Amino acid sequence: MEKLKIAGGYPLEGTIKVSGAKNSAVALIPATILADSPVTIEGLPDISDVRTLQDLLEEIGGTVSFEDGEMRVDPSTMVSMPLPSGKVKKLRASYYLMGAMLGRFKKAVIGLPGGCHLGPRPIDQHIKGFEALGAEVTNEQGAIYLRADELKGARIYLDVVSVGATINIMLAAVRAKGRTIIENAAKEPEIIDVATLLSNMGAKIKGAGTDVIRIDGVDELHGCRHTIIPDRIEAGTFMILAAAAGKGVLIDNVIPLHMESVIAKLREMGVPVEANDDQIFIGKADKLKSVDIKTLVYPGFPTDLQQPFTALLNRAEGSAVVTDTIYSARFKHIDELRRMNATIKVEGRSAIINGPVQLQGAKVKASDLRAGAALVIAGLMAEGITEVTGLEHIDRGYSDLVEKLEGLGATIWREKMTAEELEQLKS
Repeated sequence: MEKLKIAGGYPLEGTIKVSGAKNSAVALIPATILADSPVTIEGLPDISDVRTLQDLLEEIGGTVSFEDGEMRVDPSTMVSMPLPSGKVKKLRASYYLMGAMLGRFKKAVIGLPGGCHLGPRPIDQHIKGFEALGAEVTNEQGAIYLRADELKGARIYLDVVSVGATINIMLAAVRAKGRTIIENAAKEPEIIDVATLLSNMGAKIKGAGTDVIRIDGVDELHGCRHTIIPDRIEAGTFMILAAAAGKGVLIDNVIPLHMESVIAKLREMGVPVEANDDQIFIGKADKLKSVDIKTLVYPGFPTDLQQPFTALLNRAEGSAVVTDTIYSARFKHIDELRRMNATIKVEGRSAIINGPVQLQGAKVKASDLRAGAALVIAGLMAEGITEVTGLEHIDRGYSDLVEKLEGLGATIWREKMTAEELEQLKS
């Protein structure tokens, strides 16, 4: 295992390029199961979640190649192989295999998904949708069993807005007989991206990006070529770290429309932000003003950027309240920031940050993917050296992070952990 070391205080400057969207990739790759001929996806990030999904597709008989961000999947030889545990437990988005395999094979056995531990993230809305389409769903010994003689279109109202449930129901419904209507659907850009791939494969989908999606099922889907959208969460992370430690950073390969809530909050803090067609420039901000943040479903402020933004707020003057309405347990990074001299307290679903403070380098641990990003940002702002463990979380969502930050002038490197350090980590 490795740890990440960051020498703080070096101003960042230059251009940094955003990779393809992780939250799209983890749905686009399972969607290829639905085709009867090869599908090529361009621009995928080289992250562990993508590699895990590649292994899972190969496990069920697919032929997969992945090189230079391009994945080619031949699903023609796939079979409905049970995936009760193993790699399924490495990532949350393994649940997309349920919708895709149910759509193609009318049956699936998928272990309960893993990923970051962010408190309860139930899949009851996914199951509600599958049952409405005619599937029998049971939980047997920690795995979800899905069986259907036939899938039939249905009208499905989601009790809570859920990106995962919206996509998963779409995956199953494109091969169902008749029309499916998903009401109170999520509107995230990643949903439009998945709908675009499915449409290119021959699916009939209208309304993706609105709260009502209509799908007319088809008997078969064919291969195609698709280019993934840029990762808005990675772009937001780079915007935040540029505001925290930059003296002029250009973020390349970004869709500014997807970043409006983040741009608005940064400008409110006093950060100079210029948005162009596919680039955003973050200017140097000498003095920052505290702002309150409340996470909401898209197009509101994304929960995935709550933790990185919390790190930035340590530089701002005044008191800020950060409220996460999506994941109540998404404050595990707070204790680590306190180790670095942050003045933060958690009250229920909110964190109260008092600044400005000079963060100090410390040994900290990433508890989940975005907590890891927050600690990297904190390390870039801190005096001295920050040591971050738990890199397996960061590697799930950020491709070539060290190399990208080095390109901006950061002093950051990875080191192998000693046997003694590994023992301490276990205890």
